[in-house]
Amino acid sequence: MSDIFDESRMMQALGRYVPAGETVKAGIHGIGIDSEVKQIFGKCVLVDGRLYPDENGGVLEVSKEKYSRCDVYIGITEHYLMVVECEEYKHHYEFNQNPDLRGAVVREVRTCIPIEDMGICFPLAEIKKCEIKNGWMGSMNCSVTMKDGSFLKLMFPKRGGLGKGMPHHKEYRDAIIARLEGGNG
Repeated sequence: MSDIFDESRMMQALGRYVPAGETVKAGIHGIGIDSEVKQIFGKCVLVDGRLYPDENGGVLEVSKEKYSRCDVYIGITEHYLMVVECEEYKHHYEFNQNPDLRGAVVREVRTCIPIEDMGICFPLAEIKKCEIKNGWMGSMNCSVTMKDGSFLKLMFPKRGGLGKGMPHHKEYRDAIIARLEGGNG
């Protein structure tokens, strides 16, 4: 497990999900406590756990939930918050073919999307509410609610693990907290 506390490994993991035109500004090892992510996709079909583009396809709401602690890398770019799991974990998925579309953002599927890849990258502009509170032993607890109703509860540890694998942990943790406290613009 100690290889999780490696800054270069973290940057590689975050780098797989960085949106085009963005760069990782800060990243830390943290703990994912709870997550409830809902996204609505249009013009697609679901086959074997993957969404495929289909001009004749319908609308599908995908819910991805996890209610147990897991190791995650938490990163920010100029416009995005990213939460990438350090190891493969199981999630609960639900699919709704008749979602309520009032006020919803429907994402058109243009390329194949494995459902496990949803709920990793969140636009900072879509944050509705972010609460950061002091936690145990110098940690910070962060609850993020998105405009679409998705919810993340994260813990930012005071230190980046044993050894010297995360030399920029304090600096990056402070940058992520400042960005999240700074609002969604």
